[in-house]
Formats: sequence, structure tokens, C-alpha cells
Amino acid sequence: MLRILAKLMYFIATILIPKMRCKQNIYGLVFLLGIAGIQPAKGQQVFDAKTFFTNDTVLQVTLSTNIRNLTSGKIKTEEQKAMFTVSLPGGTTFTEEIRVRPRGVMRRKICNLPPLKLNFNNPASTRLKSLKSLKLVNCCHGGSNDEQLLLKEYLIYKMFNLLTDKSFRARLLYMTYEDSAGRKKTNSQYAFFVEDVDAMAKRNNCLELNNRTLNSSATDREQMTLIAIFQYMVGNTDWSVPNNQNIKLILPKDKTNGQPFVVPYDFDYAGLVNADYAAPAEILPIESVKQRLYRGFARTMDELKTVIQLFNQQKESIYALVNNCEPLKSGSKKEIINYLDEFYATINNDKKVHADFIQNARSQ
Repeated sequence: MLRILAKLMYFIATILIPKMRCKQNIYGLVFLLGIAGIQPAKGQQVFDAKTFFTNDTVLQVTLSTNIRNLTSGKIKTEEQKAMFTVSLPGGTTFTEEIRVRPRGVMRRKICNLPPLKLNFNNPASTRLKSLKSLKLVNCCHGGSNDEQLLLKEYLIYKMFNLLTDKSFRARLLYMTYEDSAGRKKTNSQYAFFVEDVDAMAKRNNCLELNNRTLNSSATDREQMTLIAIFQYMVGNTDWSVPNNQNIKLILPKDKTNGQPFVVPYDFDYAGLVNADYAAPAEILPIESVKQRLYRGFARTMDELKTVIQLFNQQKESIYALVNNCEPLKSGSKKEIINYLDEFYATINNDKKVHADFIQNARSQ
């Protein structure tokens, strides 16, 4: 099989591609070869971290580990052994040993299965090791309603990807959880991986800025404006730059004295998701996460118009993400579309823009 694949790639590289005049044909061919983020290697197929998050194919995955250990609360930062099985388009399946541990704060306390961190970077994981260590966002509880909440959060990552490359990519999975101790029932639900922060920074020619506490004014102004309005769009107030709450800072490699970019993550408290456990902080003047509240600082109308233009340019693509998400139920799609309609009605009304983003903006 590998010999055939090698010959095919040689034919494509030396004969077929030079004759192609249409870029779309070339891109389509590259997509087919890179399906599921896999590239050929000596003697085996390996995952390619560079293309893993650019592919929207839903991966079929099985995670076999001691589930009770993960849910007992006894494990803090220790990793435990797990077997990771992935089924690829075309029927190929392979299993490798990885390491896994629970993560998170609130969801770790309230969920049947906490969010997980999967470590592929070990000697026993030769095909997957380029993925390094990835956050897994999984359903908090069982049932189809929880799957709908997870899919909504997944779509928020995809929406932000449309607005800026300085964003975390996500890859949707259909995950089967097997208890290696045989004490828990096997369960299958949607989940998704979130791109590693180092990988996100690297593709933006940046480095992560660790252990730094900054005010919003010390970060890139245009990116900060974009983020504040995006968080308003999805109804998320669960973030803070000075507290390093659900944000990462990245700094351009060639501008080490410049202003860092803010990159948000973790959107389960967003009104667009509307999780049953989500509630706004008591200090905020809203009673429900469904109520939007702009948490950014005032900007000029010209600055706001520049960012609003980007949202309008991507409107059709944002709506298409929702409508084309097959696992999302029609009722969930309608809820998201109605919520987005309210946002777009606001940003395309100058009086509302002035009221929400200037007059009622934060002052400290």
C-alpha cells in the first residue's frame, strides 16, 4: 500500500501538478492527500500537526483508560496511561498508547467527565507524537442536549477563525470512552480538540508570552477591539486580560518590545451556548448569560466601524457554519441564528453602536 502511495505522490508531483492550470484543482488534490491530517512516513502513516486542524472531517476516536480515576477527583496533575484508537477515512484504524489527565476548574467540579488533556508526545506514540499535547473539550454530562451545547461552543471557535488567524483552531471528534477497568459503561459523544498554544503562536510567527499580567491597554489595540466585540457577539463575559482569564498572550518574534496579541478560548459560559451551569459573575449588571454586555473599553466610531466591517464581511460565512453543521439540530441552529440576528441588528445601527460600545463601555 505504501509503495502504491509513494508512486502516486511521485506521479502527482512530477507529472500531474505541472500540467494543472487551475489552483482549485491543485488545492483539491492536496486536500485529498492530506485527508484527516495524515502524511506518509517511512514504514507508516503519521498525523501531520500542521494540517490536523485545517481538516473538518469528523474523526472517529476511541479513548480507553481508567475512567473512574479521571472522575474521582483524586488525580490533580498526574497523567495516566490511555489507549487512543483513531479510525481514518478509507477504513484504516490504528491504536497507540498516550497519556491523559483531567483539567479545568469549574467543569472539573460539576461534570460527569471533566475536560481532559491528552499527551501524545511519548515514545509509544510514534504516529501521533507530532500532535504533542492537546486539550479535549468533552460533554459535561450525558445526553443529546449536552452534545448540542458542545457543538455550539465548537462553532464559536470556528467563527473566530473566520475573523482572524490569531485564534485557536478546533477539530471535531466523535469520541467513544471505554473504561479499561470495566467498571463504567462505554459511552460515545461528540468532543473536540483545541489547538496547542505553541502551534497557534508559531503559525502566526509569534511566541506565547508566559506569566505576564497586562492591562488591556498594553495589548494590540485592533485585536483587542475585535475580541471585545466578538465576546459581545457570542454573549461571553467570562474573560479578563489583567487576570489572564481564558485568554493567551502571543508576541511577534520580530517585535519583542511590541504590544502582544490577545487570543481567547473557553466559551462554555457564552450566551450563544447557554449551558445550564453558566451564570454571569455577581458583580455584573446582567442576570443571564443570554444578556449581552460589552466588556471592552471605549473606542472611536472609526475604530468600531473598521471592526464591524469585518463582521459584516464574514456574516454569510458565520451563518453558513451554523447551517452546515450536520450534528446540530434544527432547533439549536434556529436559536443561534436568532441570537446572531440580534447582534447584527445592533452593530449596523449607529445609535446602538454608540450606546453599547462607547457610552456604556468600561472606564476601568
